[in-house]
Amino acid sequence: MNILINFLIIFFVVINTSVAQEIKVFDFTETELSGLEVRKVRGADNKTVYIVGSNDNGNFLKAIADNAASGLGKELKIDLNKTPFINITWKIEKDLVGIKENTKKGHDFAARVFVIKKIGATPLSNRAVNYVFSSNNQIGFNSPSPYTKKSIDNVLSSTKNNLNEWVTVKANVKEDFKKFHDLDVNELDGLAIMSDTDNSKMRAVAYYQNIYFSAE
Repeated sequence: MNILINFLIIFFVVINTSVAQEIKVFDFTETELSGLEVRKVRGADNKTVYIVGSNDNGNFLKAIADNAASGLGKELKIDLNKTPFINITWKIEKDLVGIKENTKKGHDFAARVFVIKKIGATPLSNRAVNYVFSSNNQIGFNSPSPYTKKSIDNVLSSTKNNLNEWVTVKANVKEDFKKFHDLDVNELDGLAIMSDTDNSKMRAVAYYQNIYFSAE
């Protein structure tokens, strides 16, 4: 799988964050999905299939990755001094047991959410923190992407703890950029979600719901 930092900045839809203390990123509606480009990662055989659904807690996005890799991105202008926390509700129905996620051959995740900061004039200069639902590593494990040290994989959930169960997690994005990239980031520039299995050639099924930024 090729580096995603380049790809994530290309197809964003702008979000107006104003002064809200909670900033919702996705509505997960058919209208929203139709306006987002599902962009396949270069070198992947197939696109991940994204399907809108709903339950008692609202809308969600189902992702089916069968030897596939593609994501959905939005351009964000999030004030991390006011709303530094990202909140994610997600679930893995079918995971990717047995792969080594910190290697190029195994660098796949049933669910991941990227947050991105533009640093230079080109996407190659960008920095990313990749919040992942791991199939093989424990919560708290982190490592640079095997494709670039400019993107850090950080495990927020693991199917070792929760398989086929909804999980809600939270992370301080501002602190994570300082911890992983030694950057004092005041404003976030982009976010994307992706379920990918192009390296392992396996099949994963995941769900995303209620992705938002908050003050605490």
